[in-house]
Amino acid sequence: MSAARLLMSRQGAIATVTFNRPETRNAFDLAMWRGLQAIMEELSRDDSLRCVVLRGAGHQAFCAGADIGAFEQERGTQEREAEYAHVLDESMQSIRLCQHPVVAMIMGHCLGGGAGIATMCDFRVGGESIRMGITARNLGVWYPYAEIDPIITLAGTGVASEMLIEGRIFTGREAYEKGLLSRVVPDDRVEVEAMALAERIAQGAPLSARYHKMALRKLRGPLPIGKEEELATSDFTRTQDFRNACKSFMAKQKPVFHGH
Repeated sequence: MSAARLLMSRQGAIATVTFNRPETRNAFDLAMWRGLQAIMEELSRDDSLRCVVLRGAGHQAFCAGADIGAFEQERGTQEREAEYAHVLDESMQSIRLCQHPVVAMIMGHCLGGGAGIATMCDFRVGGESIRMGITARNLGVWYPYAEIDPIITLAGTGVASEMLIEGRIFTGREAYEKGLLSRVVPDDRVEVEAMALAERIAQGAPLSARYHKMALRKLRGPLPIGKEEELATSDFTRTQDFRNACKSFMAKQKPVFHGH
């Protein structure tokens, strides 16, 4: 992975991590998931920090999710998908477990794994015209348990069903009304409002913020998911629907699903 695909900058006690792949709407491949985990774990160990901001390069996308063009190579078999799912989960958990509060600055597309990243954050500031949703149903893939959990926590099983089964894509205003965003602002105010939020967090007592983040996480309780159930999320790689959908996507065609 080119180091330029993930950028980290710092202003005082606030670190900003930028997903820097605008040509793919900041979509993630396996190396980027690994890189994000490494960065988040490094930032979490830095006691001089008080807040972390995640954003996408440019204004067209926060993150459009996983790089579908890399699916065949990185997720084409059940074994590869199991490894991919493990790396994805470790990366997502590095956001949730970061000791510092994490703010998602959302502009443009926030889809699939991008929505997963956002819901793992403590705060989500989005523009009115963002597109937020999960596109798993369009590819015949199965969204992991651990990434469904924060959606239910934020918005309930009804909204999770709309996203995962119906495939609803929400605007910023809709996402806010559903509980998926902490606040929605005009598109040209997203960066200003997200950084102002980060500044307010940074001005507070850091030990208090870290304790309350930990307390909120613990009070939710652990996910009651067994190892076999976790591994079963990779079973979609054995379906013809998944393979046909990937081919259709690359050919810019609408997939036809047959249920096998």
